[in-house]
Amino acid sequence: MTAEPEEPGRCAHALLRERVRRFAEERDWQPFHTPKNLAMALAGEVGELLAEFQWLTAEQSAEVLADPAAGAPVRAEIGDVMIYLTRLADVLGVDLTETALAKLDEAAARYPVEEAKGSAAKR
Repeated sequence: MTAEPEEPGRCAHALLRERVRRFAEERDWQPFHTPKNLAMALAGEVGELLAEFQWLTAEQSAEVLADPAAGAPVRAEIGDVMIYLTRLADVLGVDLTETALAKLDEAAARYPVEEAKGSAAKR
């Protein structure tokens, strides 16, 4: 897959969604890209991302990208997670940006700044 030029007015999520969709279509993978299969693949990739952090201290995890040898697999796994999440959302007809913004609005209402600032307490 080659990089495509940025098109004015097109958001990066839309370009990624279309490219991932085309990648799957070119390989006739649509029959395998059921929501269940994609969710399971996404969970597997998140597990692989977690494995990159498993034995790191909090401080090491915050600096992992500064080390090229440790940062490369973290970047690769984040990419895999993003691709599967994008494909899952596309198959289900979910707008990732709209959905994420709605969740942020819900979180803002649930955790007002004056009550939640500096606290990790769950509500």
